[in-house]
Amino acid sequence: MAFVDEITLHLKAGAGGNGIVSWLHEKGKEFMGPAGGDGGKGGDVYLRAVRDIGRLASYRYGNLFVAGRADSGQRKSRHGKNGKDLELEVPVGSVVTNKVTGRVYEFLNEGERYMVLRGGRGGLGNEHFKSSRNVRPMEFTLGKAGEEAEFYVELRLIADAGLIGFPNAGKSSLLNELTAARAKVGSYAFTTLEPNLGAFRGFILADIPGLIEGAGEGKGLGTKFLRHIARTKLLLHCISLEEKSLLRAYKTVRDELTAHAPELAKKQEVIVLTKADMREAKDIKKAITVMKKKSKHVRVVSVIDDVLLKKFRDALVTILKEF
Repeated sequence: MAFVDEITLHLKAGAGGNGIVSWLHEKGKEFMGPAGGDGGKGGDVYLRAVRDIGRLASYRYGNLFVAGRADSGQRKSRHGKNGKDLELEVPVGSVVTNKVTGRVYEFLNEGERYMVLRGGRGGLGNEHFKSSRNVRPMEFTLGKAGEEAEFYVELRLIADAGLIGFPNAGKSSLLNELTAARAKVGSYAFTTLEPNLGAFRGFILADIPGLIEGAGEGKGLGTKFLRHIARTKLLLHCISLEEKSLLRAYKTVRDELTAHAPELAKKQEVIVLTKADMREAKDIKKAITVMKKKSKHVRVVSVIDDVLLKKFRDALVTILKEF
């Protein structure tokens, strides 16, 4: 199932039930008085956060959801049954905007639940219209329509660390080695077309699709995926040692972060020099010296070098605990 991180849902609360005209009957006594019951209340609409980043995909093929309509009133002044509430699930990290009112709901914790639309009130039965001048009222009222609106749902992933960098910087391969994730890998740009998550010793890592120059203005896949970095606590900035200019690669990605949202550039960062198997030891030493001018945390790794992988895992655990 394809990953969906934004969708518009058309939601409608249930309509209230109608009031009715009815008369109280007892044996030997006809038309003792009005006894038409009120209609029930229409079902409300709720959104609840779940820890499932793929949940929005289930709404792709039908985005209209309606809560239950209430029953009409009943004889002997009995109320109609209320409509059934509707509850939809959204992933933790979702930001939901009511496109009619502009109200925004943020779902930051699993189990958070908000009522976003209220069901319609039930109509009144004829017993409400009895008076000294109107002893046989025929009046009743209809139930009110429930609230209705379109909601824009945008998922912004919540992870302990987000792997960022150019396409083909080795992020997906590194995520696969560190976690049980099975992100698609390949030797061409934009292999990762959606964020991948993995669990690493109790921490959540997110592989964010590669950035290119101009991503902040919508080039490549930038605009669609940069928002997923917004809530990560730490950035793992992956730079391939195959790059001709490490500093230029670093600056390009950093500029894209700043262009998209200035607060992203303020996040704590670890520079991860990947594909160490492609360079001589002396070149790697020089690269570390150069990049330490940008961050005190510079690590070297290769997914085919078990020794380097172990060192990186141990260092990453320590760093994540610090943040």
